Amino acid sequence: MKNFPLYEVRPIENLKDMLNSSVELFGNRPAFLVKRHGSQTYEPVLFKEFYNDVYAFGTALMNLGLKGKKIALIGENRYEWAVSYLAVINGTGVIVPLDKELPENEIESLLKRSRASAIIFSGNKAQSIENITKKIDFIDYYINMDADEDNNNVLSFSKLLKTGAKRVEEGDRSFIDAEIDNTALASLLFTSGTTDKAKAVMLSHKNICANIMAMCSMVYIDEKDTFLSVLPIHHTYECTCGFLCQIYRGSTIAYCEGLRHIVKNLQESKATVMLGVPLIYETMYKKIWEQAGKNPKMLKKLKLGIKISNLLKKVNIDITKKLFAPIHQNFGGHIRLFISGAAGIDPVVAKGFRDFGIHLIQGYGLTECAPIVALNRDVYFKDDAAGLPLPGLEVRIQNPNDEGVGEITVKGPNVMMGYYEDPEMTAEVMHDGWFSTGDLGYIDEDGFVHITGRKKHVIVTKNGKNIYPEEIETLLNRSPYIKESLVHGKEDSVYGDVVVSAIIVPDMEVINEKFKDNPLSQDEIRELIHKEVKAVNKSLVTYKYIRDFQLREKEFEKTTTRKIKRYLENV
Repeated sequence: MKNFPLYEVRPIENLKDMLNSSVELFGNRPAFLVKRHGSQTYEPVLFKEFYNDVYAFGTALMNLGLKGKKIALIGENRYEWAVSYLAVINGTGVIVPLDKELPENEIESLLKRSRASAIIFSGNKAQSIENITKKIDFIDYYINMDADEDNNNVLSFSKLLKTGAKRVEEGDRSFIDAEIDNTALASLLFTSGTTDKAKAVMLSHKNICANIMAMCSMVYIDEKDTFLSVLPIHHTYECTCGFLCQIYRGSTIAYCEGLRHIVKNLQESKATVMLGVPLIYETMYKKIWEQAGKNPKMLKKLKLGIKISNLLKKVNIDITKKLFAPIHQNFGGHIRLFISGAAGIDPVVAKGFRDFGIHLIQGYGLTECAPIVALNRDVYFKDDAAGLPLPGLEVRIQNPNDEGVGEITVKGPNVMMGYYEDPEMTAEVMHDGWFSTGDLGYIDEDGFVHITGRKKHVIVTKNGKNIYPEEIETLLNRSPYIKESLVHGKEDSVYGDVVVSAIIVPDMEVINEKFKDNPLSQDEIRELIHKEVKAVNKSLVTYKYIRDFQLREKEFEKTTTRKIKRYLENV
């Protein structure tokens, strides 16, 4: 990989092996920063405390007769979720993480599909779970993370933890000695994808551990790093990259209290790294420029600072932290790296943060790949690329067109076992060990993977030209007046062809602030957006021109990783 060697990683065979070796290496270091019982300050939980809790809770679950069973887990990002996850997967049974945002009927459906024998849930979901209990009869145990006492058929997490600790103390080795089959089903993940039918992905310890080791060989993190955990932890991106990697490397995890509290929590936790999605970083980046734009002197100073800083960087002098101190202080003063995933980020934003002295890299993955396929290295990267294929992973382009674009296919130890109880769907995407991602892209001369869009979203004109909606959406979303957009193709009788159309959500907060002395009418707002559309068209070849657009007030419905659910728009 160019002339930059991979970082050294210790071999792990399974997540039990990972936890055991991590506690030996980092036992007295903080594994988590948590706010307990309404406290306003983060308190550390050491690796050895976490280890003891996992083993205690695992022992308690074994004593409930849950060995080999499927156990669902639902709740916000929190310490008890992390304990539960490893207590299940490291010797008890199969973990089934569920999205806390799902409505009751969908939670019920996924419990049925997975045939879970128990569910561990946070107090926030107690009412929903109680309602579900009246409709199903196959769950043996309900465990509430926030209950102090057992109540009818609901067990208290804290009481089970104490019971398990006592049993371990008395010599119960049922969980301690439980052997792990590295290639057996360990985690059942329901994709939150942008299609209506959730697929159930089967992952083994081998899949997950291969991904952890490969990622950590490409991007350096260690015990001096503190990660702010922002994204939903049930999702494989946050679970593998924002939880398991940190336990493996000895880093500390601080739980964010919600998207509104990111900046406050970055400051409180003194986080050095954050995992996010494009929408989070693009919003943060826009806000920096919006704030600067309110003061012409500040705006001029910021632009001049970037020019001076970039000139000095050419002679290996980096004064970004000094020049842009207010920006760094706003993010807590310690952030060194932002990592983006789940969708492609605008290269302008990645470079923009680097201009301010905060490195931003992106990766590409899918739940079926546990999840990472390609990753930009911290020492070797391209802002417009998804990244380099992980070591040990083969990536190839299937049926490339004249421009080298084709479907991305993947083969390697992190590729899933298949879809649960769906051999037909598995056969559709797996061919001789190669997984068809459904994503289109190409590999450049330096080996970087570039994503051009989803296979099913491509707009194809009558003369065979391919148009990728994601490319045009990125350009539209750069406008300060556009909050988000969805580009699609539609038949047009005037042009006698398929043309590009856009649904646009104006950023009314920015528009109202900008024109507060002379508020715009609906027609004037449309004209303002029309000018932005025309500006985008100037940067496109003719056949990609946006020929038609409509405005909408309401934001698009999104998945937990903030991707638009396109299928709901019927376009």
